This record gives sequence, C-alpha cells and structure tokens, in this order.
Amino acid sequence: MVQSAKPHSPIWCPGCGDFGVLAAVKRAAADLKIPTHELVLVGGIGCSGSIHNFLEINGIHALHGRLLAQAVGVKLANPSLTVLAAGGDGDGYAIGMGHFIHAFKKNASILYIVMNNETYGLTKGQASPTSQIGFEGNVEPPFHSILTALSIPAPNFIARTFSGDPKGMTAILEEALRFNREGRGFAFVEDLSPCVTYNDTYKLWREKVVDVSKLDGYDPTDRKRMFGVCLDIIDSGRIPIGVMHRPKDSDSAEGLEVKLVGSKRGPVRADSTLETNLPAYQKLLGGLA
Repeated sequence: MVQSAKPHSPIWCPGCGDFGVLAAVKRAAADLKIPTHELVLVGGIGCSGSIHNFLEINGIHALHGRLLAQAVGVKLANPSLTVLAAGGDGDGYAIGMGHFIHAFKKNASILYIVMNNETYGLTKGQASPTSQIGFEGNVEPPFHSILTALSIPAPNFIARTFSGDPKGMTAILEEALRFNREGRGFAFVEDLSPCVTYNDTYKLWREKVVDVSKLDGYDPTDRKRMFGVCLDIIDSGRIPIGVMHRPKDSDSAEGLEVKLVGSKRGPVRADSTLETNLPAYQKLLGGLA
C-alpha cells in the first residue's frame, strides 16, 4: 500500500519508545530541510512498522521482513528520493535477517531504523531474537545487531540510540540522513525502544547504556577497535550506544544507486514514450526472429 494522505494519530501505547523515534525522524527531516514529497518511509510489520502512517510523507507498508528489499528498490528507481526503512527487532532480525545482512554489502544509500524492544509487542509479548534469557521462557542468548553490523567490512554508517535520549537520537539520525543524501551508502541505526506494556525496560536501560563517544580513545573510523569496545561493554553487562562506525572521507564508497544508475534520473523518470524507445524495441524483436 502506498500513501501520501493526511497522517493518522499513533496507535501506540502511551509511553512507547516508538514515539521518540517518530519525533526524532520529524525533527531530523525538518532540520535538514528535506521536502516531504522527496521523503519515503518503508514500514515493516509490527507496532513500529506503522510509523509511516503517522507522518505526512509518502509511505509503503511492506511485507513482513521484506522492507529493506522494497526500500532499496525505491532508491534505485528514483535515487533523488531520501529513503528510510523502519521496523522492529522481530521483523528485522528474524524473518528479515537475510535482507539485513545483505543490506550492508549492497550499500544502497538508505537509512534503516530498527526499533528494538526485545519482544514481539503487537502479538502480545512473545520472546524475540533480542530477548534476554529468561524472558517469557526464552533459553537462547540475544542477538547483537551492532556486533553483526561491525563484522561486515563495508563503508556503512552504524549507530545505536535510546528513546530515553531524544536529543542524542535526533543528532544521530541527522548525521545518518546526511550520509545517505551524499550518496555515501547504507546507514543503520538501532534504537532501544522500550515496550511499556510487555517489556518496560526504560529504567534498566537508562542505568545500563554507555555512550561510546565519551570513552577515552573513541575512534568510530576504526572498525576493529570499535568491535572490541562494544564487545567489552556487552560482556560487562552494559549496552553500548552512540555512533559505532563512521567511515573516513577517504574510505567512503559510492552507494549502490550511484554505481548502478549514476548521474541518470532513475527508471521512474525515464522517457518511456514509444517514439523514443522504438529503435530499441525493434532491435529486441529482431533478435527474437
């Protein structure tokens, strides 16, 4: 479903961490002066995946776990658009895991926001891929998205935010969007977004978060060192937040859309009139004779 109508009122529970993401996306887009008609948000399945319904922009409600594939398709079709994908930890790290891994390698200039609440909130609080051992009978260790992202050698922007720090989240989303709009590639931001109904972790996470940018020797251009820093923080029982990887200007690569489409306007704006394309059609048909 594609929409560009008036936004609806959020359906989230009062206090949901997703409200923080919604506000930060609005503020970041406004601060960067991105025209609303040039902004597209592809939403996943679950509470967080409905975020595009609450913004006065173009939005798509994607299939479960397939929002990244559709977001990349939108970007390749019209590279001039600013494209966001937003979903939850269940959507992104379970059924969507294959697309998650390949998004770093493809490196299309889109922003992927995962609202991680460590539960399946919409379907009433089951354990998700990021749930802690013991939560709702879960016996599996939690999946760590940041460690996975840092393990993939690609010039991506990687960060984690916390809905309890809306100012910090807005600043990071602004940087991620600038990275995208410069055609530098894929930006991944995981937000710690508590589910106040089934897994209210605000107090716990506020006590556990560690802003990596405040640590001695902080260098987000050093992927190997940042992996070790994040692993040490996790092993100590705490949670790293902040920008984990920021490619050096000299290391920056072109986004997938730049490599495939280049300076062209993109397929969506291509001249599809018969007169322009008739020679190509005739050549194609001639090859089939």
